[in-house]
Amino acid sequence: MPLQVRSVPADAPEVDALLDAYLDEREATFPSAQGSYSRKRTPAAEFTAPNGVFVVAYEADGDAVEPVGCGGLRRIADDGDDVRFEVKHVYVAPEGRGRGVATAVMDTLEQAARDLGATSVVLDTNDSLIAAGAMYRSRGYQRVEPFNANPNATAWYRRPVG
Repeated sequence: MPLQVRSVPADAPEVDALLDAYLDEREATFPSAQGSYSRKRTPAAEFTAPNGVFVVAYEADGDAVEPVGCGGLRRIADDGDDVRFEVKHVYVAPEGRGRGVATAVMDTLEQAARDLGATSVVLDTNDSLIAAGAMYRSRGYQRVEPFNANPNATAWYRRPVG
């Protein structure tokens, strides 16, 4: 099934469906030792050019096109001369996993960051998301000190782009 990643408004219906599924899954699988999951969406307006973008990955199967993954990118405060964009809400639906969807979403978001003038891309995640952490590290992200107060995060990463 061919995969296509497209920029869409962050409040599009397919984004709402994907993010609801993402938040439901994170809430259900959040490590109880870390407390309760804080269910929070980044406002759609933060994913609007020139300060961001939101993308959805679609798989085509014949005439049907199904959204199977998503992710957003938003500008955050610079760190000295470092122009930072943050990756948010990367999610792949169960039926899209193991087929390169997350890689395609990240490729698109990192290219968008370069196009928008970023010198680095940052993100946060939870160490319980083992596959996500492994993917980020394989893409050259390195752990850094926390750059936000996300109560769901246990790991923060940065990768230079440009």
